[in-house]
Amino acid sequence: MTKTKALLITLFLGGLGVHRFMTGKIGTGIIWLCTGGCLGIGWLIDLIKVAGGKFTDKNGNVWGE
Repeated sequence: MTKTKALLITLFLGGLGVHRFMTGKIGTGIIWLCTGGCLGIGWLIDLIKVAGGKFTDKNGNVWGE
């Protein structure tokens, strides 16, 4: 997946945890879904991590390269 697609998914669907489900982080994906991205704070942190190339999947691979 390209970085642009990863950023768009996180930007528009990050509050629902879609980016976390896509990276295999099911547990935190459910938390994001139930809390609106941890009240928006967790979503914002994840968005910054994706933009900076620091957000990883469950295996430790950078997501969005």
